[in-house]
Amino acid sequence: MDLTDVPESDFLGFELLLPDADRELMARVREHMTTTVEPVINEYWTRAQFPHELLPGFAQLGIAGVQFDGPGCPGRSSLADGMISMELARTDPSIATFFGVHGGLAMGSVHLCGSDEQRQRWLPAMASMDLIGAFGLTEPDQGSGVAGGLATSARRDGDHWVLDGEKKWIGNATFADLIVIWARDTADGQVKGFVVDKGAEGMSFELQRDKIALRAVQNATIRLDGVRVAEENRLAGANSFADTARVLRLTRAGVAWMATGCARGAYEHALRYTGEREQFGRPIAGFQLVQDLLVRMLGNVTASTAMCARVSQLQDADVLRDEHASLAKAFCTVRMRETVGWAREVLGGNGILLEHHVGRFVADAEAIYSYEGTREINTLIVGRAITGMGAFV
Repeated sequence: MDLTDVPESDFLGFELLLPDADRELMARVREHMTTTVEPVINEYWTRAQFPHELLPGFAQLGIAGVQFDGPGCPGRSSLADGMISMELARTDPSIATFFGVHGGLAMGSVHLCGSDEQRQRWLPAMASMDLIGAFGLTEPDQGSGVAGGLATSARRDGDHWVLDGEKKWIGNATFADLIVIWARDTADGQVKGFVVDKGAEGMSFELQRDKIALRAVQNATIRLDGVRVAEENRLAGANSFADTARVLRLTRAGVAWMATGCARGAYEHALRYTGEREQFGRPIAGFQLVQDLLVRMLGNVTASTAMCARVSQLQDADVLRDEHASLAKAFCTVRMRETVGWAREVLGGNGILLEHHVGRFVADAEAIYSYEGTREINTLIVGRAITGMGAFV
């Protein structure tokens, strides 16, 4: 074990928990993000555009759905998947979110809820990124309360289903080839999952503009007006919201990893800046107050990494519960918010300039803090587990 062989932000060497093959993959991801994405991402963030021309390079890395062992999938560990998500977010949370939607939520829905035939039909092309996926759950009037209030309807009509309703905040929606739509069956009142192909008649999109966070992510409102979906495109194992929750449990831990990566990226930029920025005749890294903030940031990053690593180990052992993922998501996003704020403080006025990157992390942290369950909702999930009493209403 050699702690000099890990990034400076991995103070306790968590990366050494990975086998050599996974560490090599993580190193390739880090190099790709640093050399290919970081030089251009501010421009895309400013224009609120997605860097489509970067997708072939990501496809060559083979990291879509990395933890799944289904047809065509890499079949690596949840720990490797989480650390790769952290590595993506360390350079850019928008790219990490794209993969969280495509390789986590969309592929996860097919992997967990699809039949053998459906997994064979979709997963290989999604893993190779020949098909890009999106995940349609949140609605204009239903965020935290979507489990009981989901309004998008599905009506059986012979060998097809007819979908009506709206979805909001759907990442990748404007260019995805496949969109997993969750809708309530009008016959039995249960929530079911449907894979809707790009260009389906009656499905339209409105790009959400003027976001202050994750600006490269293409979120959209989806309108479904009598969209017909063949029975063969209904996810065979998605028969209630409990099945939807299985997917969310899988990806909520991934959001905790993204939050940790966002914090880590801000810390690294701040640390680098303090060694270069001089005031009063010497680098500000030598000032006590600056070192105090740097150590606070490193403590947050290290504690968050430890929690995420343990959650991933539980996931690999197939004993992860909702409250485990919720605690990680709630804790890590709060620590992320603190860390990016301290990083911006270290940079002073330069902290709001995109050229120093930290300002982008500050803005993007606000989206990560809220999606995949707010801090309050995740707190209630954990609270119910430790007290035995639900306090949701």
